[in-house]
Amino acid sequence: MLSEPTLAPAKINLALHVTGQRDDGYHLLDSLVVFAGVGDTISARASTSLTLSVTGPFAEGVPTDGRNLVLQAAELLRRSRDVRLGAHITLKKVLPHAAGIGSGSSDAAATLDLLSRLWKVDPLPVDDAQVVGLGADVPVCRRAPSPVRMEGIGDKMGNLPRLPDCAMVLVNPGEAVPTAQVFGALATKINPPLPAIPPGLDFSGFCDWLSSTHNDLQPPAEVIAPGITKALALLRRQPEVACAVMSGSGATCVGLVPDFGAAQKVARAIQVAEMGWWVAPAPMLG
Repeated sequence: MLSEPTLAPAKINLALHVTGQRDDGYHLLDSLVVFAGVGDTISARASTSLTLSVTGPFAEGVPTDGRNLVLQAAELLRRSRDVRLGAHITLKKVLPHAAGIGSGSSDAAATLDLLSRLWKVDPLPVDDAQVVGLGADVPVCRRAPSPVRMEGIGDKMGNLPRLPDCAMVLVNPGEAVPTAQVFGALATKINPPLPAIPPGLDFSGFCDWLSSTHNDLQPPAEVIAPGITKALALLRRQPEVACAVMSGSGATCVGLVPDFGAAQKVARAIQVAEMGWWVAPAPMLG
């Protein structure tokens, strides 16, 4: 029995405010999370054991043992639902690593849903404590493709008014940005929450709303990876790009455009300008 490939879409933080820090060190966030129509893919076939192989342009360096969140998620589901079967899982790695777009968390979330179908068991609840234990971004990735307002340490998720149809261009300059180092360099860890998102926004109104938000992690990330500054500037020079932001802790930057045709045009221009960068046009899912 072989499953159909499942998309693990890139998780994009269009806005990210750091609103505090708990005594245990976890940071409190208020973030608008959307998902892009580009991502890794997960497929699986039934087996007697639980194994993982990794392919794709970013396969190098990805562990295939218990360090990988995909296998951790699979083992969690198997143990929680008392599954006697195994699976051979194939992860096609299309998204860059440690890029601020939640690829590992999205892979784990897609694995939980795919294996629940393959093994014919009930999926684990999104807010299950064990799912949260896999990583703070795994629960929100279980909500894909719907946009989500994510608060707390990632454990509080609220529905949003429908966002306008649009597309995006994802640009990563290929510079490593250690998340812990970015959080450690924050000037302040107590910032205002996101403003309310008005219902019924068109694309222009949505971009206007985004201009009233920010990513608190961007200033320290730009110090660590100056390529972020260059990527944002290059995106903002493209006439089709209405607004450009850094996602998560970086270094992926995102330009919003009205439609996928515009995204393809912008992506081509940036690929010509910066041949060594990872660039991907994508629709915004929702």
